[in-house]
Amino acid sequence: MKWTYKDMSTVKVRAIVLKNMSLKEKDKLVCLYSLELGKIYVSMKGVRGEKAKLKSAKEIFCFGEFILEQTKTNYIVTGVDIIDNFYNLTKDIDKYYEGCAILDIVDKVESQPNPPLFIEIIKALKTLCYDDVKKYYCICKFLIDIFAGMGYNFITSECSSCKSQLLHKYFNLDFGELVCPACRTALCVPISEACYSSLKILNMIDYEKLKNLKLNEPGTIEAYKLLCKNFEWRTNYQVLDIK
Repeated sequence: MKWTYKDMSTVKVRAIVLKNMSLKEKDKLVCLYSLELGKIYVSMKGVRGEKAKLKSAKEIFCFGEFILEQTKTNYIVTGVDIIDNFYNLTKDIDKYYEGCAILDIVDKVESQPNPPLFIEIIKALKTLCYDDVKKYYCICKFLIDIFAGMGYNFITSECSSCKSQLLHKYFNLDFGELVCPACRTALCVPISEACYSSLKILNMIDYEKLKNLKLNEPGTIEAYKLLCKNFEWRTNYQVLDIK
């Protein structure tokens, strides 16, 4: 039995485009992460055409209020009120790849509605797009907060195992925690004071203040690599390379 317009209901969601794929003719299948429904796939009809009204709404980073018609099998986008498309990210290759990595992380780790995460995504992209923030700061901050959401608040001054003060620090990949030399195992990697300092500062600071930071560059790069390695261990997915 075919559905008719009577079988359709209208849904309105605030969402950001994570990725898109071409369908037959001029259509797109778009992956949204929405505040209300979490991750959903929607059809956008005719948006690959040059004169399509919703042409810009299919692109990654597009953040807006999407009007969806819910059918028996899928959602069809019938209108979009664009709030921001973060266009400036496309003008800077480093910022663009860092933004893509943030969206890819969301795509890999969350499918359910998660209001704190949704707010985190918008804050990260706004900072990356409009503030003069150094490379790695936004994605490191984002990953630290992602781990906190998973329950891994690992940036502490005490060994997670014996509770002694961490004069020399090792990261236990198996448990996602910091340990001292006496508690390290074969799955522990050493981290420098510069790396730890970068992690600690990024953990405490708000996105709005990242533009004022001047962290030790080698320490920040080390922190980024450690966070990427931790993400792979925790999720079995790799962070998109932004080197």
